Amino acid sequence: MVDSKIIKFFRKHHVLTIATSAGNEPWCANCFYAYMEDDNSLVFTTDAETRHGKEFLVNALVAGTVVLETMIIGKIRGIQFTGTVSEPDGDLLRKAKSAYLKRFPVAALMETRLWVVKLSYIKMTDNRLGFGKKLIWNNLNLM
Repeated sequence: MVDSKIIKFFRKHHVLTIATSAGNEPWCANCFYAYMEDDNSLVFTTDAETRHGKEFLVNALVAGTVVLETMIIGKIRGIQFTGTVSEPDGDLLRKAKSAYLKRFPVAALMETRLWVVKLSYIKMTDNRLGFGKKLIWNNLNLM
């Protein structure tokens, strides 16, 4: 089960950095996202012609971050994650579209291509709980 502090953090924020790698060349990009708690997934939109969109098709393994910007050390919080990205279809596409449009209604006015990151590992740092305090979740916790 994902810690409620992680869920709350994902829900509170809306921009992720996603990192890809293809041909031994790393890349990262920022995207607006919505968190789908039931699937422990992040849904976002980007064009398949972007560098990261093309790289999803070559290597679906991604890493990323969601952070709170602050200069106050005691308030530092952020998430690092890994997962597998794919284009949703069927029921997952309907669910992803609903979650994304609920979070970003203006997206209904645009042509969007949705992607979903199925999270496999999450590390949240939350200095409010103690300096360098980490909350870890990974899919092995489910076994």
